[in-house]
Amino acid sequence: MQPLDEDWKLLLGLLPTQWQQQAVLSGACERLRGFSSTSSLLRTLLLHVGKGYSLRETVVRAKAAGIAEVSDVALMKRLRKAEGWLHGLCVSLLEESGWEMPAETHGYNVRALDGTLVKEPGSSGSLWRIHYSVRIPSLVCDHFELTSTKGAGTGEVLGRFAAAPGDLVLADRGFCKPSGVEALTRQGAAVMVRLNTSSLPLWSEDGYRFALAKQVGDLQETGAEREWQVWVQGAQGRIAGRLCAIRKSEEAAARARRQIEKKAQQGGPKPKPETLQYARYVMVFTTVAASRLSVSEVLEWYRVRWQIELVFKRLKTLAALGALPKYDDQSARAWLYGKLLVSLLGQKLERLGRDISPWGYRLPEAWQWQRVAGF
Repeated sequence: MQPLDEDWKLLLGLLPTQWQQQAVLSGACERLRGFSSTSSLLRTLLLHVGKGYSLRETVVRAKAAGIAEVSDVALMKRLRKAEGWLHGLCVSLLEESGWEMPAETHGYNVRALDGTLVKEPGSSGSLWRIHYSVRIPSLVCDHFELTSTKGAGTGEVLGRFAAAPGDLVLADRGFCKPSGVEALTRQGAAVMVRLNTSSLPLWSEDGYRFALAKQVGDLQETGAEREWQVWVQGAQGRIAGRLCAIRKSEEAAARARRQIEKKAQQGGPKPKPETLQYARYVMVFTTVAASRLSVSEVLEWYRVRWQIELVFKRLKTLAALGALPKYDDQSARAWLYGKLLVSLLGQKLERLGRDISPWGYRLPEAWQWQRVAGF
């Protein structure tokens, strides 16, 4: 057996036990012409996605290696059909690694939204923005949009994401604008967004500006939390909501202040005194009623938003997200799931590698695996 074949056998051992059945159930290996097996199909797809080869170069390499004999057009169609399969493999691997979230969704369909930039290879490569939404906890992508980074309608705004009654949308402070909050609220969705004090003015019931600095200043102890009834002024009227805040630890607050001061030293504007004060707190604006989620639950649910950040981190740092194929949304989503699968396999290989084996791999037939917190 060639070394590359040995490595591939080892990689297959990292996949979920039902990976071939998932391919059948998802329809990814239907009428498998040009591929000798489901393994060959996955190997060819990962050659394209993981190595970043073009479709044409991938099929040439696959034919030379005796893995598959298909055209570049046929491979693109296979990639589209593999979207559900690749997504299922990613979810299974994520379940193995484990992460915690609140057990009760209170009837909400929880979604996390964000955007990230990708650049095509080369010094003159175009810069693109991926607008992405995933469901929690399945991490199913329910919205994908690719836009330029220049021109009207290319920024990060909540209004570009379609929502439905029962949705609970989690987003970071870049999306914290009155127009976006109003757009999702009008669609019947609930919003939970990190407060951006410069882009989301808050108002009291009497119509005056909410005294943010004075109110949060009352949170003197680490871990102290509180909520206030506030309003946001939209184009079509006021929107009622809550501001939920918690005081950070001294270490976390000092780290946030250093980041603010560093930006100023690098040529940014001099920070205002209240900006340094707000660095002591995590403040989240939400339209969820207090009868459905308490202050602590709001803060815990906002913490779950980091799952989409981790998705982007895996794609960029571990899977070398670069040239994004732009054939259509389906092939682009499948390509992204393939990138995520590569990064998750690398993560699992690193985790298993902590247990030294003199022969280089584990014996799955003789080992019962159990997820343990912290391992």
